[in-house]
Amino acid sequence: MSGSTVAVRMYNVGFGDAFLITVEGTAKPWRMLIDCGVHSQGQARKISETVDAIISDLAATSPDGTPHLDVVAATHHHADHISGFSVDAWQDVRVDEVWLPFVEDETDADAAALRRAQTETARRLLGLIEARTLGLDPGSGPADVREAHWFALNSFGNADATDRLLGRNGQHFAGAHRVRYFPHPDEAENTVAVAGGDAVVHVVGPSRDPEQLKRMDPPKSAGWLRLDLDDPEGVEDLTDVPLFDPDYVVSDRDRLPESLVDAKRSLNLVRVTNDAGLLGAASILERAVNNTSLFMVLDVGGTRLIFPGDAQEGAWQHVLQNPAKTDLLRDAVFYKVGHHGSHNATPKDFVEKVWQDGGYAMLPWGLVKRWQDAIPKRELLAALHDHQHTVIRADAPQTLPGVVTVNGDLWSEVVFTVNG
Repeated sequence: MSGSTVAVRMYNVGFGDAFLITVEGTAKPWRMLIDCGVHSQGQARKISETVDAIISDLAATSPDGTPHLDVVAATHHHADHISGFSVDAWQDVRVDEVWLPFVEDETDADAAALRRAQTETARRLLGLIEARTLGLDPGSGPADVREAHWFALNSFGNADATDRLLGRNGQHFAGAHRVRYFPHPDEAENTVAVAGGDAVVHVVGPSRDPEQLKRMDPPKSAGWLRLDLDDPEGVEDLTDVPLFDPDYVVSDRDRLPESLVDAKRSLNLVRVTNDAGLLGAASILERAVNNTSLFMVLDVGGTRLIFPGDAQEGAWQHVLQNPAKTDLLRDAVFYKVGHHGSHNATPKDFVEKVWQDGGYAMLPWGLVKRWQDAIPKRELLAALHDHQHTVIRADAPQTLPGVVTVNGDLWSEVVFTVNG
């Protein structure tokens, strides 16, 4: 294993994720693409251009010129992570396996109940938003309502991209591929040997416990900032329509896990009566989906790299409360900054107490005007700097000789040599 390398290439999509990982060791090169998507209001370029660049890079490194990926990992179904898979060019790329969070498994009863709850909540939110914007020009209306509309649409699952990942409804890669859902109920199945045995992927999240999935924001002492949505006074009531129909999932409510029923109650979304309430409800739904993110640690001969997707408070605590999983994070050389540097996606304890100093962090970020003063969180970036971590930003690429290579503003790549 000594002398093997692992490279992480971050494509600058804007406000979104697209990471190509390449392990070169004793076996043939192994390549995994983690996510490919962008927020519609924060694009550095058209997502189709990024897809073309990825495919071109894959073809250039293929012995026969055929673009190939060993694994595509789609961490969760938000557009800024998977929208790129709707691009037709993928039908010419060979993919061996697609990895998805368990909530996408239609044969998993718990997952199906959770997805139905998310989808129905999004549907009813859209109904309320449409009532609020009736008669207004498209794209106009209060900013809170416009953002709530985007969040609600985003929580439906981005159908065309999801269809390709699952190989259904006429969407596909070049040939059939295996679909795997993580985490598996058998914990042993969540440690996956890859790259001909030269590397291992530990899938440490998401939790399958709805009690943790519903925890979306950290307590004030644990986060860089707690998001507080003010409730403006004097706003005209929007509607008395309840957000949740009492029987929206199954006719026999006794079949629902009690923890899911409690989660619904805890969100306090019985009725929404103003613009801030619409945004608050949509934001809660958005964060709930973030907490279903695949959370992976790639281990190449003891050189570890952390890819948490958009995991937030509940998902992180699932990892940090488990000593064995926490140990995988301590001496990591690399961290993909979660949720573009938002306040509740990188716990303070991880930076201050768990992750050893002197690593590398990649920040996939592009400007979304509404969040320009909040994401990335300045205190988080300062803390990473204080602990001597090198932060590589997609929007401000800088070459570091021997370690970080850049290709204009298209991508940045960091390469680690395995010494163990």
